[in-house]
Amino acid sequence: MSRNRLLLLLACILGVAIAGGLAWKAGVFDKAPPPSSIGGPFQLVDQNGKRVDETVLKGKWSAVFFGFTYCPDVCPGTLQALTATSDLMGSKGKDLQIVFISVDPERDTPANVKQWLEAQRPPAGTLGLTGTKAESDAAAKAYRVLHSKAGDGPDYLVNHSTAIYLMDPKGRFVRILAYGMTPEQMADQIKSAMRGD
Repeated sequence: MSRNRLLLLLACILGVAIAGGLAWKAGVFDKAPPPSSIGGPFQLVDQNGKRVDETVLKGKWSAVFFGFTYCPDVCPGTLQALTATSDLMGSKGKDLQIVFISVDPERDTPANVKQWLEAQRPPAGTLGLTGTKAESDAAAKAYRVLHSKAGDGPDYLVNHSTAIYLMDPKGRFVRILAYGMTPEQMADQIKSAMRGD
């Protein structure tokens, strides 16, 4: 290898290393956004038709997830897993509320959300929230939830983020409970957060 090529190769390696260091320092490789950037104000309607805002998250730990009632698997599976998690937590389960937020307000009226929740039989106090498209989109944006309509006709699906957001009794984001975690794993994570671990 000629000396010029060797110098050029070393210069490229040095340039990549410097760029990587600057990107690392800027947080480009961070795995999750800072907690303060998840959650925030929202205006929605609960399954009983009552207007609510972010204050419904205050006073209890909340497991917030987004989805739609026509979802064939992920959304009912998430709700069932959270129900089992609440049961596994014993007396601590009463300090946890499950909050479902629709990303399909065209079909998910408060009445439809109520019917879906009742069919799933979640713990008492579970909230199902919906609203106008603008309200639903604003809530999703506050939680950094991606969603998009897939397909046409009345049986379309909605692709959406599957994370569960654990919020503390002040309505602040604490941690993500990943889709696919077992109820035992989620119960351990929630109890750890409640202890301040």
